Amino acid sequence: MSAADRDEIEDSAAPLIEHLAELRHRLIRSVAAFVAGMVICFTVATPIFNFLTEPLCQVLADRGQDCDLIFISPQEGFFVAIKVSMLGGLFLSFPIIAHQLWRFVAPGLYRTERGAMLPFLVSSPFMFVIGAAFAFYVVTPLAYDFFLGFQQFGAEGEAITPQEGAPLSVVFQGSAQEYLNLTIKFIVSFGLCFQLPVLLTLLGKAGLVTARGLADVRKYAVVGILVLAALVTPPDVITQVILFAVVYGLYEISIFLVRRVERKRTEELRAEGILGEDEELYDYDEAELADEEPDDETKRP
Repeated sequence: MSAADRDEIEDSAAPLIEHLAELRHRLIRSVAAFVAGMVICFTVATPIFNFLTEPLCQVLADRGQDCDLIFISPQEGFFVAIKVSMLGGLFLSFPIIAHQLWRFVAPGLYRTERGAMLPFLVSSPFMFVIGAAFAFYVVTPLAYDFFLGFQQFGAEGEAITPQEGAPLSVVFQGSAQEYLNLTIKFIVSFGLCFQLPVLLTLLGKAGLVTARGLADVRKYAVVGILVLAALVTPPDVITQVILFAVVYGLYEISIFLVRRVERKRTEELRAEGILGEDEELYDYDEAELADEEPDDETKRP
């Protein structure tokens, strides 16, 4: 191996080591922020858990029942506090984690790329919060109202006997951990689903998807959204229909946003003289995608 080859290898290895050291530095700060947020939330885990039980307590109150959850194992209370702390710690530390991620990625981007990425980094947590709030305040109460509808109550004042036809009471006595797991599943699932416009718009800006392409695969997207709704929600029709309607609406919004990105890029290329006034960068039907009426000459009788 020549001296020039060795120098080239050493020069390429040095930036790699610097990047790994920078990544290690950012990861340490992110983990430290998460642990600090988790410790803070652990000290107030009980009020946080009480807040998370409000949808269930409201449904039970409307049915005239007490809001009581139980621990079915000695260690369950501890693990509930840990899960609540982890959820709250992630929420508190997310701005710091996002900032550290941005500081690691930004030096490798051009100024125009940094300007394009920053709005998506801001809108992503915003959309997640909207999705989580929608799940907590709208979907979760409807789901628990559906589930608790399968309770049955024996006649008041009558003893329950094993005789055939005797009144039987089957009432909710939920595990605190099971309730927390289901509620977190709702929150995280809807929060991630609300990232769809952000993700597809970012892919459209990168040129990986087009509005015409998304519109052409709409029927496949419907099937995929139905499968997603069946997988990430409990087996009740109400929750699945709500998730399907929300995600499909977000898909249509994504097509609109990607179309705006394409139009903006086309206008920029025309301003630079790369495209002519009558040239289009993307192959799609303006009348179909832009919700515009076609010209009189193109209208069919």
